[in-house]
Amino acid sequence: MAPAGELALHERFLRGVDLAPRNEAVRVGTRSITYEQAHERALVWAGALLRAVRKPPGTVAVLAEKGIDAYVGILAGLYAGAAVVPLQPGFPPARTRRMLRSAGVSAVVADAAGWAQLPELTAPGPDGERWLDPDGPGAPLPVLAPGCPPGALPGLERIVPAAAEALVAPRPVRAADTAYVLFTSGSTGRPKGVPISHGSAAHYFRLQDERYDFTPDDVFSQTFDLNFDCALFDLFCAWGAGATALWVPPGAYRELPAFVAEHRMTVWFSTPSAIPLVRRLGGLGPGALSRLRWSFFAGEALTCRDARDWRTAAPNGELENLYGPTELTITIAAHRWAGARSERIAVNGVVPIGRINGGHEHLLLGADGRPSADEGELCVTGPQMTRGYLDAADDAGRFLTYGDRTWYRTGDRVRRIDDGGGLAYLGRLDSQVQIAGWRVELSEVDHALRGCEGVTEAVTVDVVGAAGTELVVFYTGREVSAATFARQLHRILPTGMTPRHYWHVEAFPLNSNRKTDRGALRARAAERLGARP
Repeated sequence: MAPAGELALHERFLRGVDLAPRNEAVRVGTRSITYEQAHERALVWAGALLRAVRKPPGTVAVLAEKGIDAYVGILAGLYAGAAVVPLQPGFPPARTRRMLRSAGVSAVVADAAGWAQLPELTAPGPDGERWLDPDGPGAPLPVLAPGCPPGALPGLERIVPAAAEALVAPRPVRAADTAYVLFTSGSTGRPKGVPISHGSAAHYFRLQDERYDFTPDDVFSQTFDLNFDCALFDLFCAWGAGATALWVPPGAYRELPAFVAEHRMTVWFSTPSAIPLVRRLGGLGPGALSRLRWSFFAGEALTCRDARDWRTAAPNGELENLYGPTELTITIAAHRWAGARSERIAVNGVVPIGRINGGHEHLLLGADGRPSADEGELCVTGPQMTRGYLDAADDAGRFLTYGDRTWYRTGDRVRRIDDGGGLAYLGRLDSQVQIAGWRVELSEVDHALRGCEGVTEAVTVDVVGAAGTELVVFYTGREVSAATFARQLHRILPTGMTPRHYWHVEAFPLNSNRKTDRGALRARAAERLGARP
C-alpha cells in the first residue's frame, strides 16, 4: 500500500530510490540508469529548468524518443513541480505545434531527434506569427538538450544543467496541480489535451498497490510510447516498487520467449494486437512465457481466444484485461481472466472489462438519454476523472451533469453481466452502422467471423458507395472464398448483417499506439471499392 500522505506522482520514484537505490530504474537496449543516478540527474535538470523558466512551475514538454533522456526528462519536469507533456518526435510537426501551443509549454527537454525538429516547430507560422511564445512575443523557448551538439538555433535558448544548481529535493505540489498532459484525437483529428492531476494519479496508483504484489525483483515491459497513457502504468507501478522498466524493441517480438527469459521479465503490458503477432511468429507455445507473473492488456478489445492462448504460454502468472480512457487516468476497470468462467460471461467473444475502480460511481446512459439498468453508454465520475480538456470547447458532449455530479461520457457501450457488478464491453457508440435498415454492431460481425473456418482474426469496417453503406472484412489466417464466408455466416447472422467483401491480409496495420488501425483499413477498403469511408 502506498505510504500515508504520498501525493505527488514523483514520490513513487522516491519510494523506488528508498527501496532499491542501485536497481536499474530503466533499461533501454544496452543503456541503463539506476534509481540513485536518475534521481541525482533529475534534480540537476529540474534546477536548470526552474532557472530558465520565468514563470515556474510552468509546463515542460519532453520531445524525445524512448531513451534514458526521455525518462529522466519526465522525472525532471515532475521534480520541478511542472506539468509534463510527453511528445513524439516522429509526429507531423504541425500536429506537435498545436500540442505545444495548446499546453502552453514553457520549456522543452529534447534528445537529438527532438532537437532536430525544434527549428521547424518554432519557425514563424504562415501568417508570420511565432508558434511558440513562452514569455511574450519574441522570447526564446528554453530547451534542455543533453547529448545534442552545441550551437545556437533561432528562437531557442539552450539550457545547460549545472550540478551547483541542483534542487535539494523535488518541489512540493498540491493535489489539484496538473502532473501531466496527454493528447488524444477527437473525431476531427485535432489533438485534445487531457490534464491529469497529482490527486487523480495518487488515487489510481494507491489502488494498483492494493491490487498487485510488485517487488524490486520485477522487470516490467515498456511496449508503449511515452505519450500513450498506459506507459505511465508501467513506469510508476515499477518505480513505486523499485523494479526495472525495460524497453521492448520491435525486433523482440520475433523471439519474444527468448527476450523475456534473457531479461528476466516478469510483468508484461501491451495492446491485445501484440498477441496475434506473437502467435504468428510461434511465440505462444505452452509455457513459452513461463517467467511472467503478470500480463496486462488494454487499449482495445481483448478476445477470449487471445487471452486463452496467452495464458497457455504464461501459465505461472495472472492475466488481466484493463479498460479506461485517458480522461479517467490510465485505466478505470479491470477483469482478471478466470478461464471458462470468463468465457461464459463474455459477450461477442470479448473478455469483460470487469468492475469500476473503487471510489467511483458509474451509470449506463440509454439511447433516450436516460439511465439504463442493463445496457448503455458508460459514464463515470470520481477522483480519477479529469477536470476537463485544456480547451474548454472540447468539453461539449463529453461531460454530463446528472444529479449533483459531473460525469465523463466514455462513448463506449457496455452491458451489466452476472459478475458481481462487472461490465462487458460491446463497442464504441459510433461502431453501430445502418445497413439496409439493419442496425449492425461491427463487434458482433467480428465475433461471427472469428468462428469461420480458416480465420484467425477479423476486422469489419463500413464504407459508403453508390449502393449505400457496405461492410468490408479484412482477415488473417488462410484465404477463404467469399462463397464459403457467406455460407458459414448465414447460419449465424441475418442476411442484412452479412458482409459482401472479404480481403485476406498477412497482418493488420497498427497505429502509433500499436492498436489495430481501423481508419487505415477503411481507407484501403474505400480505395479498392471506389467509395468513401
